[in-house]
Amino acid sequence: MDKIRVRFAPSPTGFLHVGGARTALFNWLFARRHGGAFILRIEDTDVDRSKPELVTAIIESLHWLGLNWDEGPFFQSDRLNRYRGVARELEVSGHAYPCFCTPEELQARRAQAEADHRPGKYDGRCRGLSEDELSGLREQGRPSALRFKVPQGGATAFDDQVFGRIELAHNELEDFVLLRSDGNPTYHLGVVVDDLDMQVTHVVRGADHLSNTPKQILLYQALGAAVPVFAHLPLILGPDRQRLSKRHGATAVGAYREQGILPEALSNFLALLGWTPPDQKEIVSVEEMIPAFALEGVSKSNAVFDFEKLAWMNAEYLRQLPKARLLLLVREELEAASLWQPAFEAEDRDRFERSVQLLQARARNLKDFAETGRAFFSDDFSYEPGAVQKFWKDSALPSLLAELASRLSQTEPFTSANTEKCLRDLAEEKQVKAGLLINASRVALTGQGVAPSLFDVIDVLGKERVVSRLQRAVEYLNAASPHT
Repeated sequence: MDKIRVRFAPSPTGFLHVGGARTALFNWLFARRHGGAFILRIEDTDVDRSKPELVTAIIESLHWLGLNWDEGPFFQSDRLNRYRGVARELEVSGHAYPCFCTPEELQARRAQAEADHRPGKYDGRCRGLSEDELSGLREQGRPSALRFKVPQGGATAFDDQVFGRIELAHNELEDFVLLRSDGNPTYHLGVVVDDLDMQVTHVVRGADHLSNTPKQILLYQALGAAVPVFAHLPLILGPDRQRLSKRHGATAVGAYREQGILPEALSNFLALLGWTPPDQKEIVSVEEMIPAFALEGVSKSNAVFDFEKLAWMNAEYLRQLPKARLLLLVREELEAASLWQPAFEAEDRDRFERSVQLLQARARNLKDFAETGRAFFSDDFSYEPGAVQKFWKDSALPSLLAELASRLSQTEPFTSANTEKCLRDLAEEKQVKAGLLINASRVALTGQGVAPSLFDVIDVLGKERVVSRLQRAVEYLNAASPHT
């Protein structure tokens, strides 16, 4: 096999969608598996909708996912003269012709076709204009687009690496536009010229492009060029089996990054949307994917984006994250939430590290460290209403927590074993279940009903904070009691 060359060609009219990220990932894996080249191309010829800041966002998202490219980024907006030159070649060779129909005329014909229950494709009326007619229209100053002359009769077929043999009759195609009247290329012309010039061997893209492929094959043939291998990836659907969109939740890669998802977790999750590793593992690192990835393993069936599965997978990756990297990522989260303290680099460094490691086992995303784990890094936290209602309803709690605070203040050494004995002795003495004090104290110390082991929490927070927070809880309960 000649050296494989693939490309990812996003349009900067929006942020990098998870569907686009999966396409980029599959191209990248395919190139890496075969020692080929992965090319980044920015298709920015939609002047009205393309924005520089979206280019930046797309590139940042690819960098974050670790999808480093070998060539590019190339910008279509830098290659307009090249597209126009190829368009002229096609016109001279008789494969394209000028079309003088105005947008209003085309829209009126489509509306009439719809009313008559006919296909709304272009009727080819400019296809047979004589030289005199063409000259006359040009003398009138009529603007023209350039259309490809689809062969009459016959069909175009190709073998897709995912969907198999596909064939489309030419009478189902219209003479599609290559150059708009403003001189800008359409998608079909731009993509074929780029893939030819960049020597792309395999076009791996979403199944929504299947209908475009016969048109582009006709263009390759008209230019006397070899046709690349095509592989179309199944669509990504939401839980309701409709095409994934914003109504299902976040769809942009950047949004998942902001939600505390790790790049390796998202890559793993996206890889399994339509591809099954040979060993059918669910937790698969990129390093494991590269030698295993094959287009033959891509399913024809549409994939369903399971948000809960992504959360589970992210939690699995978080639990395995090396300490140094985790501490750095948590610091970034705390800084973003204005919770980072200089002391965490000095006298409180040990508490910071132990807090992070304690929360690591339960965190589902990086945001959890600054949200549900807030009390480990700040004394400014609130009590979760549900936890208060569930665990602080016993009228004896104010006096019990006050006594626990007093006894813990005298406990030496302040170890997990000693603090646990202190609490259990108090419960036995007062003839209450230890669980009552454990659950109530957990809410007092963390604000949460669910948190790591209470005695591990006590050990990490230290005597001064534990006693202070228990006393604060007593004040809160007394103030909330209707009997005070």
